[in-house]
Amino acid sequence: MAQMGRPGLSSHQKHELWARWKAGQSLSDIGRSLGKHAGSIFGVLHSRGGIAPRARTRSARSLSMREREEISRGLVSGLSLRLIAAQLGRAPSTISREVGRNSGRRKYRAANADERAWRWACRPKPCRLAINRTLQMVVAQKLNDNWSPSRDDLQKPVRPGTRSLAKSANLAATHSAVDAQRQNVDYPRTAARPNR
Repeated sequence: MAQMGRPGLSSHQKHELWARWKAGQSLSDIGRSLGKHAGSIFGVLHSRGGIAPRARTRSARSLSMREREEISRGLVSGLSLRLIAAQLGRAPSTISREVGRNSGRRKYRAANADERAWRWACRPKPCRLAINRTLQMVVAQKLNDNWSPSRDDLQKPVRPGTRSLAKSANLAATHSAVDAQRQNVDYPRTAARPNR
């Protein structure tokens, strides 16, 4: 996909920007050293409140680039997913999900899979209720009907082929989310963390 608008800063440039800002340089000086306008530098600093973000790190539980390369090599050589998982010391389900979410056995590419994993690991993420229009309508209808969930109701799918309400939405948070939507108010789930 082609990038629209002006190109942003590379990760190296952002690192340099924060180092120069921490050293006390002015926006103009930082902009000149990076070949950017001072307004662009201000935008980056302002979006983070002037505080450098923590460096992103990969969870020890997630697959590394090396493991993804091994998966790719194993698939090319025709090994089974169970054998690849045994070689990596991972559960077969982990390898199966990794291959399945990244174009399957024939089209799996380690670099693409790793880039996609980094992209999907970004926070904050929108909650399922905020992005699923069908779920919003079902929950709003249930609330209008003064519906109170029983254990059996939570296990039933909303429609055939969809997830159950227990898996799709936290009903305790749903009341406040739907009420906020009715009033067009951005209402946080908890006071301790921002909206997802």
